[in-house]
Amino acid sequence: MKQNTAGFFSRHTFSTPEENWNGRFEWYDKMRKTSPITYNEEEKCWDIFLYEDIEAIIKNKEVFSSQRPVQQGEPNILSLDPPRHTQLRSLVSKAFTPRELNLWKPRIEQIMENLIDDMKGKTTFDLIKDLAYPLPVMVIADILGVPEEDMGNFKRWSDLLVAGPEDSSAEALQRLQKLRTQSITEMDTYFEEIIKYKRTHPKEDIISILIDAEIEGQKLTDGEIVSFCRLLLAAGNETTTNLIGNTLYGLLEEPSHYQELQQNPEHITLAIEEGLRYRSPVQALHRIAKEDKKIRGQNIRKGDSVTLWIGSANRDENKFENADQFIINRKPNPHLSFGKGIHFCLGAPLARMEGQIAFEQLTKEFSKVCIPHNFELLPIQSAFVFGLKEFPLEVQEN
Repeated sequence: MKQNTAGFFSRHTFSTPEENWNGRFEWYDKMRKTSPITYNEEEKCWDIFLYEDIEAIIKNKEVFSSQRPVQQGEPNILSLDPPRHTQLRSLVSKAFTPRELNLWKPRIEQIMENLIDDMKGKTTFDLIKDLAYPLPVMVIADILGVPEEDMGNFKRWSDLLVAGPEDSSAEALQRLQKLRTQSITEMDTYFEEIIKYKRTHPKEDIISILIDAEIEGQKLTDGEIVSFCRLLLAAGNETTTNLIGNTLYGLLEEPSHYQELQQNPEHITLAIEEGLRYRSPVQALHRIAKEDKKIRGQNIRKGDSVTLWIGSANRDENKFENADQFIINRKPNPHLSFGKGIHFCLGAPLARMEGQIAFEQLTKEFSKVCIPHNFELLPIQSAFVFGLKEFPLEVQEN
């Protein structure tokens, strides 16, 4: 594995699946101990590794901005600062209130039951393909009010949005950028047609809510609505898929964990939080310095790019005792996997609910779940999004 600079790990690919899956955490550990704040000349970006520093930067919206150059389409809510961020978040948050979540819960449970029914009688299945991917996509389709039969496109689009290049070559990056641009164009065209239809056929879904909404007497533009739909599709899909996959992988590394959840289902909530901490679905966030700032003797200048390595913060031994152990009932567990402050993930309660329902039904239906002996790691090829492309399992029903 090449390891010339922090930037190689930050922006490029790992040489092997094993390095992608486990090697990155060894790198985080090394950087926390030797270079907790380091500047990568090649990428012109600061890499930050300690929990304390990352938490402070996330919360400091006065000095560190989420805004970034928009390559295509309108900026989404993640890349906005107040006051526009506050206005849009206030509108969108209406779809994620406890009341709305309670309304969705029976539907999520039914989707999960249907997926489990499809697995009955099987001794093997792929967790990602058969459960962890279709569950959140069907839920997001319901929330947006779009047809479930389009979920094949959703998968292709969201995969490209979070993918990394095949290797560290300029050609691989160019190929990815071309595919990603094509994907965004297709996605935007799709949602523009949906918005056009819903203007005359509104229903109780989030697109209809956003079409009807006003901020200071002004309607949202189609571009703003499309941008949010794109974000919800990618974030709502990939985050929950990888939450479920990464958490189960962590549980199965110590087989007694799965049995413990079967015997004590009340521990599922804590297990999900530990899964989020131990192998966070999102490994990094991006910020821009709005003014000069000195941290640990390093001078971050106005306009500098900053990468916050969430995956490292969540393994920081200064914050978490036995940070490199998956502790099923860890408490407290102040991980940063859903961000913090004004950019705390709006969909976090939904993702947690989906994970809770998934593990309740999995542990209830299958008395035994294990990873096959011939299992080969196939992680998502991305520095920032973390999860498995495939996760075959051997199971035994209750």
